[in-house]
Amino acid sequence: MPSDIDEKYMAKAIAVAQQARLHSPPNPWVGAILVANDQIIGEGATGPFRTDEETNKLLGEFESKEKSQFAGSVHAEIKALEEAGELAKGATLYTTLEPCNHQGLTGPCTDAIIKSGIKRVVVGITDPDERVSGSGLEALRSAGIIVEAGQNSDDVAQQLTPYLHHRRTGRPYVVLKLAATLDGRIAAPDGSSNWITGEQARKDVHMLRAESDAICVGAGTIRNDDPRLTVRSVEGKNPRRIVIGDIPQGSRVEPAESWKGSLEALIEKLGDEGVLQLLVEGGADLAGQMHRANLIDRYVVYVSPSIMGGDDGKSLLSGPGAATMDSLRRGKFVNVTQLGEDVRLDLVL
Repeated sequence: MPSDIDEKYMAKAIAVAQQARLHSPPNPWVGAILVANDQIIGEGATGPFRTDEETNKLLGEFESKEKSQFAGSVHAEIKALEEAGELAKGATLYTTLEPCNHQGLTGPCTDAIIKSGIKRVVVGITDPDERVSGSGLEALRSAGIIVEAGQNSDDVAQQLTPYLHHRRTGRPYVVLKLAATLDGRIAAPDGSSNWITGEQARKDVHMLRAESDAICVGAGTIRNDDPRLTVRSVEGKNPRRIVIGDIPQGSRVEPAESWKGSLEALIEKLGDEGVLQLLVEGGADLAGQMHRANLIDRYVVYVSPSIMGGDDGKSLLSGPGAATMDSLRRGKFVNVTQLGEDVRLDLVL
C-alpha cells in the first residue's frame, strides 16, 4: 500500500487516540483504525480506566470472573474490531501502539486480531512495556499477518511521551508550570501573583492539570495563595494533590497528601504507583529545588506581555543558579503557542 495512504490512516488513528487522553491513564491512550477497500470500517480508542473499587460499585454482585472483563480499560484494537465485525477479515489495522500480547485485566489483543482474519497490521511504535516490547509484533507475524512498524512514529511518540517515559524509566514525566512577566517575575514584591496571564492561558493550565495524574506544590504556595488545584474550565478528572510540607488546616487544596521526604523519593514512589505525569505548579522554591536536582522533564512557561521593571519581584526559580555562562543548562523549545495575549513556551533540556 502506498506510504501516503498509510500516513493518512495513521494520522486518523492518532486523532482518535487523543479522545482517550484524559481517561485512559495509567493505561496508554491508543487509537486504532480498521480499513478495507480504502474505507474505514471500524475505529476505537482506549476505554476509561476503572479501578477495582469502581468496577465493584458498577457491577455489584457479579462473579469476579465476570467482573474482570469490565475492569481496567477496553483496548482500542478491540473496540475497532467490534465495530467492524465480519468486515475485519482481510482488512488492514492501523494502531498507534504495538498490540498487547499478555493476559492482564483483559485478554491479549494479538489473539483477537489473529482470530479476526486481519491481513495486515500497521503500527506506530513498539511498546517499551517489558510485557510487550516486540512480542506483540512477533505473535502477529508468526500467525502469517503482514506487520509494518514505525508509521508516523515521531507523532505517536510525541503523543505518548508521558507513557513512554514512565515505561522506560519507571518514573512519571515531570512537567514544571510557571507563569511570568516578560522580565521573568512570577510575583510582585508584596507577594501578589493573580493574575499574570489571561483567561486563555489559565484555561490551558487546567488542561495540563486534567492531563496529569498528580499535581505537586510547596506548602508556601498553599499558605500564600490557598489554591484548590482542581480541574475547572475544561472536562477532566482532578489529579492527586501533593503538598511538600505541612498542609495548613482548612486549606482549599484538601483532600491532599503531605510529603516530607526527599523529592527524588517522591518521584520514585509516584512512578511505582503508576503515575504517568506529575505537574509541578510551584512555587519558586520548589521549582528551583527540582530544577537543580534534574527532576524536570519539561518546562512550561506562560509569558505575559507585561514587565515588572525591577529586581525586587519573585524570580522564576529561587536558590543558587548557574555560576558562569558555561554552566548554563541549554535545551530547545519544542513548542511555542499563542494563547490570547500570552505565549506558552515548552522547553526540554
